[in-house]
Amino acid sequence: MQKLEAHEMPLHKVFSSDYDFRIPDYQRPYAWEVEQAVQLLTDLAEALDRGNEEPYFLGSLVLVKESGQPRSEVIDGQQRLTTLTILLSVLRDLTAQAELRDALHKLINQPGDPILGRKPQPRLKHRRRDADFFHRYVQTGGAIDTLLALDGTTLATDAQKAVRDNTAALHRELVGWSEERRLGLVRMLGERTFLVVVATPDLESAHRIFSVMNSRGLDLSPTDIFKSQIIGALEDPGESANCARKWEDAEETLGRDDFADLFLHLRMIYEKKRAERELLKEFPKQVLDRYLPDRADVFVNDVVVPYADAYAQIRDARYEASYGAEQVNAWFKRLQQTDNNDWRPAALWALRNHEHDPEWLDRFFRALERLSASMFVRRVYTTPRVMRYAELLRQLDQGQGLDSPAFELTETEKADTRARLEGELYLVGKIRKYVLLRVDEILSEAHGVKYDLPLITVEHVLPQHPPAGSRWTELFDEDQRAHWTHRLGNLVLLNRAKNSAAQNYDFTAKKAKYFTGRSGAVPFALTSMVLQHEDWTPDVLEAQQKTLVDLLVKEWAL
Repeated sequence: MQKLEAHEMPLHKVFSSDYDFRIPDYQRPYAWEVEQAVQLLTDLAEALDRGNEEPYFLGSLVLVKESGQPRSEVIDGQQRLTTLTILLSVLRDLTAQAELRDALHKLINQPGDPILGRKPQPRLKHRRRDADFFHRYVQTGGAIDTLLALDGTTLATDAQKAVRDNTAALHRELVGWSEERRLGLVRMLGERTFLVVVATPDLESAHRIFSVMNSRGLDLSPTDIFKSQIIGALEDPGESANCARKWEDAEETLGRDDFADLFLHLRMIYEKKRAERELLKEFPKQVLDRYLPDRADVFVNDVVVPYADAYAQIRDARYEASYGAEQVNAWFKRLQQTDNNDWRPAALWALRNHEHDPEWLDRFFRALERLSASMFVRRVYTTPRVMRYAELLRQLDQGQGLDSPAFELTETEKADTRARLEGELYLVGKIRKYVLLRVDEILSEAHGVKYDLPLITVEHVLPQHPPAGSRWTELFDEDQRAHWTHRLGNLVLLNRAKNSAAQNYDFTAKKAKYFTGRSGAVPFALTSMVLQHEDWTPDVLEAQQKTLVDLLVKEWAL
C-alpha cells in the first residue's frame, strides 16, 4: 500500500523549496484560455474585496512525490500552477517596491543556497518543448514586457501562445490597479490562499487518485441535503410523502446533473448576483430560509416543480402552446448553441412567469438571444456576462419586462459585435459555426436550427493554402488571400468531414465534387448561395461578405 499524503497548503508553502514541480512530457500542453485566466484573477479580487479573513481555496494538486523529497511530478493541476506563476510574475514586474519584487521572485524561482547545496532554478518546470520559453519570458525577472511585445503568430506552440495571451490579459487587468491594491492581493495570496496537495510516491496510485477525484460518483449532493431539510420540515406525514414524490419526479425528469444545475440557476434567480461561495453554503441562506420552517411545501410546489418543468422545456425545446410554440422553441435551440448557460436563469424566469403568453415569450427570447449572441461573438468572459444577466433579472423583477435596459446594447457593444463579424471569423473557433448557422437560417427563412445532421463543418471557398500555379493564385494576390481567407464571406457549411485534398480544388471542381452532396442536393442555404456563382473572385467575395454581415446586423439590430 503506497503512502498517501493530503494537506491544505498555503500558497507561500506551495511555491517554496518543499516542492520542485515538473510537468511530465506525457501531459497535455498548457491550454487555459484568456477567459479562464481572467476569471481566476476576478475570483481572487472578489475574495480580496470581501475583506474578511476566511481562507480562500484554489482547488487541488495531485502529485507523484516521495515524502520529504521536493521533486514533484504534476499529474493534475498544471493549468492552475502555470497561471498562478504567470500571475505572480506579472505582479513582480509591475511593482515598484524592490523588497516586494524580490519576495515575489523567490516564489517563482528558487534562489541558490550554497550551504544547503541548492542551485537556483524555477519552481515550476514545464514540458521540455515549452520549458525554455516559459523560463525566459515569464519566470525571469523583468521579462514580461518582452513577452508582451512578441508577435503571437510567430510562437512555436499553442501552449506558448496561450502563455502570451493570458499574460497580456492579466497584465491589462493589473496595470489598472493601484500599487496598494496589488500589494493587498499579494498578501492575500501569501497569507490565506490555499491548495489541497495530494501526493503519493507511485505514478499508478496518483492516476487512480486523479480518476477518483474527477469521476462522477453518486455521493451525497447539495440537492440531497436540501431535500432532507425541506421534507424534514413537513410535519404532516401525508404531505411529506407527497412533496418527496414530487421532488424525486422532478429530479428523475431532469437527471441528477441537470437537477443540480437547476439549483444553481435558482440561486441566481433569487439572489441576482454571481456566486461567491459553494452552493451548499449560499443556497440555504439565500433561498431556503425564505421557506423554512413553515412554507416548505410552497418551495416544492411553487419553485422546484414548475422550475424543473421550465428547465426541461428549455433544454428539450418542447414548449407547447395553442400557437407560437415553434418560434419559442427555435429560440431555445439557438441559445443552446452558445458556449455557456448563463442565460438560463433569465429564460427560466420568463417561462415561469409568462408561460401562457407565447407572443411575449417570442419577443423576450429574441431580445435574450440578441444579447447572448453579442456577448458570445465578443467573447465576453464570465464575470461581466453573469453580471449583465443578474442586472436583467433585477430589472425583470422590478416589472420592466421587455423594456429592461439590460437588454440594450451600447453603441460600443454594437460596433464591437459588427467588427467581430466583419473580421477573421474562422479563427475564432467557438463562434464560427454559430454565426454561420444563424446567417443560414436568415437566408432560408427557417425557424430554429433545423438540421438533423450527424456532422456539420465550416469550410473555406478560397482555400487556406492554395497550390502554387492554381487558378486561386491567379484570381487572388497574396494580400487579398491574407485579407479574405478567414472572413465570413469566404465560409460555407458542409455536412461532411474535412477533405484536405478537396479543400484545394479550383472553384468549379470544388462546387461539383466537394460542396454538393452525393445526391447533388445541398442542405444549407448559405452553401447553395455560393454554388450559384460561376467563379469566386475578390469582387464576388467582397459582395458576399457585405451581404452576410448586413443580414446579421439587421437581425441583431446592430
